[in-house]
Amino acid sequence: MSNAEIIADLTKIMEKIFDVSDLKISMDTVATDVEDWDSLNHIQMVVAVEKHFKIKFSSTEIQNWKNVGEIVASIQNKLG
Repeated sequence: MSNAEIIADLTKIMEKIFDVSDLKISMDTVATDVEDWDSLNHIQMVVAVEKHFKIKFSSTEIQNWKNVGEIVASIQNKLG
């Protein structure tokens, strides 16, 4: 799966979680760039991503994410 495909899927997931219809994200997007991306919504997003991609992240992985690019890299790593 390409980074662009993962970002497209992440965008759909994040639009649902953050209740935004026209979200634009990139590899450099950080939580402060997205309104309503708080700790509770972050957890909901992680659960939705794990369910969508059928993967599991460790708490260490999640805590180390600094931007969408790192989330994409973790997903790529899990998908092999």
